[in-house]
Amino acid sequence: MTTITPVVARSLPKVALHDHLDGGLRPATLVDLAGPAGVELPTTDPGELAAHLTRGASRRDLVLYLSGFESTVGVLQTADAVERVAREAIEDLAADGVVYAELRFAPELNLAGGLTRDDVLEAALSGMAAGPIPSGLIVDGMRTSSPEVVSASARAAARWADRGVVGFDLAGAEAWHPAGVHAEAIGIARDAGLGLTLHAGEAAGPQMISEAVERFGASRIGHGVTLADDIGPDGQFGPVARRLHDLGVVLEVCPTSNVHTGAVESLASHPLQRFRDLGFAVTINTDNRLMSDVTMSSEIAVVAAAFDWDADDVVDVAHTAMRAAFCDDATRAAVEAEITDRARAAT
Repeated sequence: MTTITPVVARSLPKVALHDHLDGGLRPATLVDLAGPAGVELPTTDPGELAAHLTRGASRRDLVLYLSGFESTVGVLQTADAVERVAREAIEDLAADGVVYAELRFAPELNLAGGLTRDDVLEAALSGMAAGPIPSGLIVDGMRTSSPEVVSASARAAARWADRGVVGFDLAGAEAWHPAGVHAEAIGIARDAGLGLTLHAGEAAGPQMISEAVERFGASRIGHGVTLADDIGPDGQFGPVARRLHDLGVVLEVCPTSNVHTGAVESLASHPLQRFRDLGFAVTINTDNRLMSDVTMSSEIAVVAAAFDWDADDVVDVAHTAMRAAFCDDATRAAVEAEITDRARAAT
């Protein structure tokens, strides 16, 4: 059996469903943009900056992890900057063997320079469209923001629903911030036909996952690690696990990020393989490529090493992700065929 090294992983087709635009800047681009934006960085050496941000992210606390976004969000306050970073994100994912990508970010955080939400979305979608692979944009609302602010983002997402925005999400600090606070925003997005994927089960218990699925009908869950708390040692499902399993709700697992935020103790203790063995729909994702110093290929490689995956496992996860993608049927069929073709060529 071929060992899935990062080089081998790069040759295999991958689908990225959970990748934050403002957590995946190229370090050199962050340095480039910081001066004109008036953002002070701890260093202007791209390598040292990347290492600094990763050290800051890996403090085993979600709120501390998110603090590093002050710099990246700070430079994304002009249309040109947003467009550039979006284009580079798709280019970098494609160069890593990703065949379809969904980026996400919260436009409410990009308004300090005078942009409107529509300006921000137009710039991001323009940059993404210039990339070499098909992609879609998921609009985030921040759980810690007021309902009015998040609803405004949902309305903006709805206005762009037929022009590249494919989904809606709630992100940010999860504990003490239930999704129900933003029921209006979720309803706006759902009524616009957008896919719904909510961060849940990253820094709070399975009740957050239940709320996302049972109350709001989320078809995908960002992270979902604490679903393991609703599964007995013998594999017996609690009510939340049973419901997700029966509905085929897809888990957007981000292994390295989960270690950095303290959602799991180590990669070896991550429940992702147990989820797969029990028949849950599991996908592998980066979360924040800059903050966690990862690529899709590096994530696949470390998961493969930890859980003895082969190329068939990697391709199976790519197909699972593509079936769950918030895209049109024609794009799904074309990318599914490309996954199959690339898998044959790689193996």
